[in-house]
Amino acid sequence: MNIRIGSALRVLGFLAATLPLAGCQTFGIGGSSSQIASIDNAEVSPEAAGVIAEDLVGNLAEVVGPGTGTVVLKPDDSAFAVALEKSLRAWGYAVAIDQKVDDTSAIPVAFIIDSFEGSVLARLSTATVDLGRAYALTETGAMPTSPLSVLQRA
Repeated sequence: MNIRIGSALRVLGFLAATLPLAGCQTFGIGGSSSQIASIDNAEVSPEAAGVIAEDLVGNLAEVVGPGTGTVVLKPDDSAFAVALEKSLRAWGYAVAIDQKVDDTSAIPVAFIIDSFEGSVLARLSTATVDLGRAYALTETGAMPTSPLSVLQRA
């Protein structure tokens, strides 16, 4: 039991340290809408990607509202990018891939999926919020192993 708590604390510490820095890196100083390409270093299975994407998009919808605008993604054919697009559409968002969108409700989104100490760390970023969580890969997909980390910017 203590090993599990220690691991969870290390993961939370890692998320707490990296989310603020990653947010600046993703959207530039002052929250500009410039966007970097998303990164999938963990290369999770399509099943795991689907579980992680659904979890993060569901939480994103709670923060910014479901289907409140057009989500703009960089082109990516990784399992997570495909699952993310599918999940966003299921939650009612219009999705534009690498397009200029003149709509003021456009939401540029970037993600990072990476491995850390046997877990998969996932982060979904917009200009106003970063959502992060650790997941354990299972035979049927993935399971959250940490609380959701939410960083909101003004």
